[in-house]
Amino acid sequence: MRGLYKTDYKEAVLAVSRHSDPFFRKTYEPGCTFPVMYIRWFMLAAFILSALVILGGCTSTISSSIPQATPITSQPAQSGRQPVQPAASSGVLTLSVDSLNPGAVLPDVYTCKGASKSPEVSWNNIPAGAKSLVLILDDPDAPAGTFTHWLVYNIPPGSGEFAQGQPNVKVLSNDAQQGESSTGSRGYFPPCPPVGSPHRYIFHLYAADINLALPTADRAAIDQALTGHILAKTEFITTFKR
Repeated sequence: MRGLYKTDYKEAVLAVSRHSDPFFRKTYEPGCTFPVMYIRWFMLAAFILSALVILGGCTSTISSSIPQATPITSQPAQSGRQPVQPAASSGVLTLSVDSLNPGAVLPDVYTCKGASKSPEVSWNNIPAGAKSLVLILDDPDAPAGTFTHWLVYNIPPGSGEFAQGQPNVKVLSNDAQQGESSTGSRGYFPPCPPVGSPHRYIFHLYAADINLALPTADRAAIDQALTGHILAKTEFITTFKR
């Protein structure tokens, strides 16, 4: 048996050395009948497989340990300028007539006994959101019912006052419009009650949230247009008799 092994070994070495392919000669070693090349391939495959398993485990561990990024929500750009809000009034809407106290007698200069001029009228504390003012002078004690003596509408809120003696024109210098009195005439109609007891002459001021789209107007049209649009109102009462 031992001699047979030696003979086989020698024949294997001789066969390898005589083989014409150098690669074949390098893949066989004397004393081993199993090709060394196959062993090397097997070891290489096992190494690659082990490396893949190790790397796969590390990758999953690293991925799970990395905190997830918080998505960034896009916010609309903010303008540097904020809308300007109307300033609110610091008090109640007020109305003044000339230098009179409420309830005072209207001077003759503003009546049919005098120059029949319209009086000086001023106002304060216009409410925020007011687009126009309306001024009305009437006599609730007139024999035939309330008599309108003066009607002015679409008064700019910032104008502040009317000077004495406004002309009887459709559009005044501050762009306010004059409507019709109870006589049908435009502008100021002076108080001129029947001889006897005094009448009340009431100045009404309304702050409206709109401009009244009326090319011309009487009291009924103004009252209707103001419905639902009055932000504030006030009045100033005077008296007069003949």
